[in-house]
Amino acid sequence: MRLKHNKKRNTLFLYEVLVKELTKSIVKSDVQLKNIVLSILKEHFGKDSCLGREVQLYKDILNSKELDLHTAEKILYETRVFFGQGFDKQEIYDEQSEVISKVNKDLSKNVFSNFIPSYKNLATLSQIFNDDLSVKKRVMLENQIIQNMISEEETPEQKMKPIDKLTFKTFINKFNSTYGDLQEEQKNLLLQYILSFSDDKLGLKVYLNEEIGRLKEVINSSLEMEEIKADPAMLTSTKKVLDRIDGYKNQEVDGTMIEQVLKIQSLTKEIQADG
Repeated sequence: MRLKHNKKRNTLFLYEVLVKELTKSIVKSDVQLKNIVLSILKEHFGKDSCLGREVQLYKDILNSKELDLHTAEKILYETRVFFGQGFDKQEIYDEQSEVISKVNKDLSKNVFSNFIPSYKNLATLSQIFNDDLSVKKRVMLENQIIQNMISEEETPEQKMKPIDKLTFKTFINKFNSTYGDLQEEQKNLLLQYILSFSDDKLGLKVYLNEEIGRLKEVINSSLEMEEIKADPAMLTSTKKVLDRIDGYKNQEVDGTMIEQVLKIQSLTKEIQADG
C-alpha cells in the first residue's frame, strides 16, 4: 500500500508556501497580508524554534550538490541520527498544528495550494524521517535523495529547460491577468523576481542593474523641472530618492528592495507623464 504524504505535516512545505504568500503580498503591496505572514514566519520559523531548526536541517541536505557517494551517505545518516535525538516530534506536531490553524484563520486555506516547484523533493525528504516507513520504502527514498546530493549542480539554463513554451506562455498570461494594472516595467521587474528563485537571482541582478540605471537617469532629469526646482519639499524628496537609488549598490536584493523599486518606477512614470 502506498503511503500518502500529508503536505501540511511537512515543515519545509509549510515554510515554502508562507514564503510564497509573503512574495505575493509584496507584489500586491498588501501591507496587512505581509504583516500577518511575517508574524507567522517569525514566531514559528525563527532560527532557534523547532520548526526553524528543522527547515535548516532539510535545506542543508537539499542544497548539498556534487558530493561523493560516501560523504552524501554519511551526511544523510548523521542527519537522521541528529533528528531522532535533537527533535521532539510531539513539539513539531503541535507547532505545525498552530501554523496550520493560523493560516486557515488569519489567511486562507488557499495558501496551501501555492505552487512549490521543488515539492516532490520536499515530500521525499520529509518521508525518510517517518518512523512508520517500511525499510524497503525508506531505502528507495534515501537513494533518490543521495542521487540528488551527488548530482552536478544545474546551471540556470538547465533549470529553465523543462519549462516549455506553452507552460511559460500560460504562466505569463496568468501573471498579466492577475497584475494587469501594473506598468510594463513593473511587470518585467516582478517577472524577474519570480524567476530569480531558479537561478540564484542572477538574472534579476542583471536586470536590476540596467533598470536602476534608467530610473536614476529619469529622477536626475526631473531636478531640472521648474515645478520641482520651485518647491523645496519636492526637491528634497527627489534627492532622497536618488540617495536611496545610490544605496542599492550596497544592498542585498530582497522583497523590501523590490517593493521600493516598484514605487520608484511609479514615480518615474508620473515624472515622464508630466515632462
